[in-house]
Amino acid sequence: MMAYRLLPVLPWWLCLLAWATTASADGPTLRVMSFNIHHGVGVDGRLDLERIAAVIRAASPDLVALQEVDAGAARTDRVDQPKTLARLTGMHAIFGDNIPYQGGRYGNAVLSRWPVARHENHKLPSHYDGEQRGVLEVWPQTPKGFPQVRLLATHFDYRPGSKERVESARMTNRMLTGGGDELTLLVGDLNATPDSPTLDELKKHWRSANDSPALTFPVDEPTKQIDYVLLPKASGWRVERFEVLNEAVASDHRALIATLVAPAARGQ
Repeated sequence: MMAYRLLPVLPWWLCLLAWATTASADGPTLRVMSFNIHHGVGVDGRLDLERIAAVIRAASPDLVALQEVDAGAARTDRVDQPKTLARLTGMHAIFGDNIPYQGGRYGNAVLSRWPVARHENHKLPSHYDGEQRGVLEVWPQTPKGFPQVRLLATHFDYRPGSKERVESARMTNRMLTGGGDELTLLVGDLNATPDSPTLDELKKHWRSANDSPALTFPVDEPTKQIDYVLLPKASGWRVERFEVLNEAVASDHRALIATLVAPAARGQ
């Protein structure tokens, strides 16, 4: 408010300079979505990737972290779901498969508005015979004027007890260090609530894009948040908007999306 009172009495050229400095203080915006798609099967029991794609298109994201994704599995008609969703949304797809499943593969995927420069899939800690989890690390080819972004897309274990999830949190914390100039984001289904030991561990290095719990599960009448967009504590990301999408049929989770403002790129 003080700035607004002072502006009318400043010389016009100083006012213009102040406006230009403020306008350039932030970088471009990035819309980041997390969506556990339940291999394309909605709460009505219908397998419908077009319905999943429609939810994504309506949200107009730049990057999407998808969980519970099939590629070539019998239960989903041998369809390559990442490839199909890329076609239906007009985005680029990267698949991070973690286990063989029904003659195909199963894991996480990322959809990107831009081509992907490189990617790597990392196995998360596992302490039992069962589903291996992973974190898919993706570097999209962001356009000129946009800083390099690194997306960590993941799905933590769901079983009772928190040991494996906490160890997964420690691993993603280690992945954050040494990131150089990349603006890193951790996005996905963490199967943990904001007050859990898992989030306590992550909060040592990350902050959530939402200030208060954003209920995402179960989809019909959500009672808890287990899906997240997390930002490094030390980063210059600013959250412009955060929302849980009001769609309760396409999957067993609600999708969420954060509109983030990147810090202005150095040297611009």
